[in-house]
Amino acid sequence: MATTTSIPAGPAEEGPKSSNMRSLSRALEVFAELQRAERPQRLSDLARNCGMSLPTTLRILRVLQDFGMVSQTDKSYRIGPAVLPAARSFLENDPLVVAARPILQQVASQTGLTASLYSRLGFERILVARVDGEAPLRYDLPLGKRLPLTLGAAGKILLASASDDELQQVVTAAVASGQEDADLTAEVLRGRLPEPGTDYAYSSDERATGVLSVAMAIQNRTGRPSESISLTSPVEAASEATLKAGVPELRRAAGRLSELLEGSVY
Repeated sequence: MATTTSIPAGPAEEGPKSSNMRSLSRALEVFAELQRAERPQRLSDLARNCGMSLPTTLRILRVLQDFGMVSQTDKSYRIGPAVLPAARSFLENDPLVVAARPILQQVASQTGLTASLYSRLGFERILVARVDGEAPLRYDLPLGKRLPLTLGAAGKILLASASDDELQQVVTAAVASGQEDADLTAEVLRGRLPEPGTDYAYSSDERATGVLSVAMAIQNRTGRPSESISLTSPVEAASEATLKAGVPELRRAAGRLSELLEGSVY
């Protein structure tokens, strides 16, 4: 009995926990890679893109399949149906998304432009809410789509106050995921960002050809915004002046959403 109490329990207990967390992290990496993909992925491609061995990747995929998070057709893998209940729960219950819908509707109605809400996820951004304007966009951008921070006004405004080290991390991640060319540098990215003192970002023909966009960050308690709101239009329906004329309305909307983030809900 005495000998058992003299054995240090901490390190022995931390080992399995550390291993479990590593396995979970790897599974989420594979799951995120499938989310980025435009089409079903082969096992070899997933293993290479995630930097894992084939056996490890296959084991992860089989576990994800058991939970319905991944589906398989022939030799390719894709996101499974279990993500739909999770997405529905988020869209129906997230306080910011719920509060943003009427605000986006008002902005779209007053400007005639498409209003969107984005949330930062690591080194990417995700569309979480959208209200179409008078002129339909040329491309389909579904809710939940992973997009780079390096392109588009809604991504660039979230990097406006980023340090050089963070910009380098963003560039490395964007290149590794295939969202940017290998010759992109942190210095080039810095040149795309708004000038100091400017609280909005503008983009033209950056992520999608023939599309103009202006965006503003939604401030929060941390001082490092993780959400942005944007106005977008096809180039034939608006001009740079038109987009920038909507900045005051966009600023008011961002302020209202910022108040929510500062309130007791968050």
